Amino acid sequence: MRRLGAIAAAGLWLLAGCNPQPPKATPAPSAAAAHPSPTPLVLKITGKGTAKRPVHLIQQVHNRVDYDLLASSYESRGPQGSARAVFQDARVTFVDPKGAKVAATAPQAVVDQTTKTVTLLGGVVAHTSSGTTLQCDRLEYLRDLGMLHGDGNVIVTDPKGFRATGSSFDSDISLTHIRMQ
Repeated sequence: MRRLGAIAAAGLWLLAGCNPQPPKATPAPSAAAAHPSPTPLVLKITGKGTAKRPVHLIQQVHNRVDYDLLASSYESRGPQGSARAVFQDARVTFVDPKGAKVAATAPQAVVDQTTKTVTLLGGVVAHTSSGTTLQCDRLEYLRDLGMLHGDGNVIVTDPKGFRATGSSFDSDISLTHIRMQ
């Protein structure tokens, strides 16, 4: 019994000497630290076509073709949904909601998902379905507006031989409503 008392006394002495401190409060993790925002994955995608099977990109809006692009090769960089693709030896057919078309060729085309534009560079030659011909250094298609903007040595020739020149122009896809400068 004496032994049991001595053990109990030693246990009380140990417990009294411990004097545990309450844990220090740690600040709650912020939402950003607990769930850091993911860094967008930047993709680089390249592709090369052949003469019989070129690179082919079709942009549709509400089940209708907005533009149809053919090219010999491409390189795309950027996060998904906001990439910028550069196409070589490009042939693009733009189609307006009424069915009017303009087919353009250029050494290079840039499709930018962020700005929703298609830009043809390096000398553009285009023909409408009604027979109008367009030449310029740079042609930009503004997808949200369904409009074309061109600049640099602009020449527009209609099927009857009328010819207009300028430094830049804005127009609908059919090139029937052109504002030349």
